[in-house]
Amino acid sequence: MQYVKLGHSGTDVSRICLGCMSFGKPGSENGVFPWAKDFEDAKPIFKKAIDLGINYFDTANVYQLGTSEEITGRLIKEYGLNRDEIVVATKVNFAMREGKPNGSGSSRKAILSEIDHSLKRLGMDYVDLYQIHRLDPNTPMEEIMEALHDVVKSGKARYIGASSMFAWQFERLNNIAEKHGWTKFITMQNQYNLIYREEEREMMPLCMDRKIGVVPWSPLAGGRTTRPWGTQTDRSKIDAVSPMVWGATEAQDKKVVDNLEKIAKALGYTMAQVSLAWMLSKPYITAPIVGCTDPKHVEEAVAALDIKLSEETIKALEAPYVPHIKTGAF
Repeated sequence: MQYVKLGHSGTDVSRICLGCMSFGKPGSENGVFPWAKDFEDAKPIFKKAIDLGINYFDTANVYQLGTSEEITGRLIKEYGLNRDEIVVATKVNFAMREGKPNGSGSSRKAILSEIDHSLKRLGMDYVDLYQIHRLDPNTPMEEIMEALHDVVKSGKARYIGASSMFAWQFERLNNIAEKHGWTKFITMQNQYNLIYREEEREMMPLCMDRKIGVVPWSPLAGGRTTRPWGTQTDRSKIDAVSPMVWGATEAQDKKVVDNLEKIAKALGYTMAQVSLAWMLSKPYITAPIVGCTDPKHVEEAVAALDIKLSEETIKALEAPYVPHIKTGAF
């Protein structure tokens, strides 16, 4: 396993982050990821991750309405991981109580209550990275940043991060924190993969300039860049989120995936390995967050660390891409 610093902090994280969105109480009545793995099914996946040296685990309060955090915390205890050696990240913003007053968002009230709920579910005294899961447009930026600063100063989080938003918004949030002497974001968790590269325009250059760690979500585009176009899986048959994110751009995405399939076959690697090797070749990437539903997925992801693509191959992988519209989840 390779380890790198998390943004401009001194904390070491594995170059592959295990996305724990795949864990939780299954069923659509329990959240938007009905294909999630319960504790027993998650155990071999998690065990493979720690055996291969992964020490960075990412979850969120909203993943299967808190049960992802519960299972992640149980797994960490099950395998007796040293809390001082692992990095645990979670998030706040999306609805935990749909339609209820103060049931979502990043207000001071929500942040200070949700961090306590998350810690209780995880069975921990603190998280290493606390992230806003999107920018809450209904809460002043000053309120968000001061509340996050107070979470850090209370000892309930070591660092803070943010997720998908416009570069100007991210920069403004950090400027507000700097102006007031509050804690600044050290990471950006945005969508980035072979079929969605819009973040290369502004967010990635900003993060490189500010030494912000980039920890992309859906580095494999919900599985779209892991298999030939049109292949159905148990997850894809019941996944309602992926069509929302990528459904509007299927015609242009198919060309990228078909091209990837040909290149991966020629190189003798899986499509997932080539997808991740391409991402890891980018100097602004800290650690892609890879969601896994099978131990072999973890093995594939870690194996990608040893694949060095030529400049010609990188250019060939990128050649079919055309500009995308901003999706609802961007």
